[in-house]
Amino acid sequence: LGKYLPAFGQAVGLMQHDLFHIYTVDAHTLHLLKFIHQFRQPEARKSFPLASALAPQLPKPELLWVAGLFHDVGKGRGGDHSLLGARDVELFAEQHGLSSRDTRLVSWLVEHHLTLSIVAQKRDITDPDVIREFATLMGDESRLDHLYVLTVADINATNPTLWNGWRASLLQQLYTETRRALRRGLDNPLERDEWVHETRTEARALLAALGADIQRVDRLWRQLGEEYFLQYAPSEIAWQTQGILDHHESALPLVLISAPSDTMAEGGTKVFIHTRSVDDLFAATAAAMEQLGLSIQDARIATSSNDWTLNTFIVLDDQGRAIRDPQRIEEIRVHLVEELDDPDDYPHIVTRHTPRQLRHFKVPTRVLIEQDPANARTLLELTAPDRPGLLARVGRIFMEQNIALTAAKIATLGERVEDVFYITDKTGAALTDPEHQQRLRQRLIEELDVTQ
Repeated sequence: LGKYLPAFGQAVGLMQHDLFHIYTVDAHTLHLLKFIHQFRQPEARKSFPLASALAPQLPKPELLWVAGLFHDVGKGRGGDHSLLGARDVELFAEQHGLSSRDTRLVSWLVEHHLTLSIVAQKRDITDPDVIREFATLMGDESRLDHLYVLTVADINATNPTLWNGWRASLLQQLYTETRRALRRGLDNPLERDEWVHETRTEARALLAALGADIQRVDRLWRQLGEEYFLQYAPSEIAWQTQGILDHHESALPLVLISAPSDTMAEGGTKVFIHTRSVDDLFAATAAAMEQLGLSIQDARIATSSNDWTLNTFIVLDDQGRAIRDPQRIEEIRVHLVEELDDPDDYPHIVTRHTPRQLRHFKVPTRVLIEQDPANARTLLELTAPDRPGLLARVGRIFMEQNIALTAAKIATLGERVEDVFYITDKTGAALTDPEHQQRLRQRLIEELDVTQ
């Protein structure tokens, strides 16, 4: 193959120097093609329901094979491998008589083969503006369908341990919301006010069907900001609202836990925490979950106007699976209530010893800080060596630096983490002071870097 395709030949035997790429570039590519083939077989429906539904519907499956063959051939040559591969596949298409339309598709797929994964794992896909921007890049449903199948194959061919229920659900959520935006039309986007109104209406109908006191519901909702109704689906809002109303006379933190149903192969276990908003709460929660052997995949942090938290964490067990066992779920709930009921204990919870071993890998800590002006907040992207208690350490530094967390997206890739935090200062304003940014960046590197 390398002799017939010189660009592929340059990638034969090319090592990828990290612990989450377990194959050379050529071996990874052949594994990717194998997954694309498997998605067209009936036995793939259980493990890859959406990919196996889309793959047989692609009108020219050979175009996906071509894009898969060239997606990584640009590696090891300097520069952006996606752009280099896109140029290589255009030359291949010209030499083999592909139409200009088919050439544009395969070149676009190679150039953007990482985009869906990056947006799903690092951007706030509950934000209508993010969906609108991504849908504009897709342009049409055909590109979206091809890119989704290619992305799922790419992740699974990189390292089977990277694919879990939560990562699958993120990709599917982004796919579904983007398809919805494309079907509405890019010139007819769903505005934020419409999104909030539709969500509130559907959640209120669900609560009414459950017999909830709608006047109490409305009083509670008046304390919640618009962002809350952008972040959650109507069913989640109904579940959380009913739990808060039923719990109102208790002084203990409210902890609600929901596992994916037995019929859902994808997703994580949701942990909702409603308690007084105090310093160290995020750090203490992260430390308590670490003690339970839970891996946080996603965090949504919100505070009502009367300073009560509405925090949701998506967690998996140490094998990357959702927690479904009712007894285990109750153990987690009881432990979190006991740990979080006294804020005076939070510093001890954050600093206590963790029983798992620290992994010693020479991964440099990098901190990127940029603004998210549409949402008046700051985006902090952290790359660091994976270790027990990492989020608790980050939370403690945020507390030291007077940083408030509004959302977090957590990704573990072999020996390193690539986490994204949406932050503000304590007044709720974006972090724009360069000196404050530098202090925060320096503290994170001092605390987390193992290469110094």
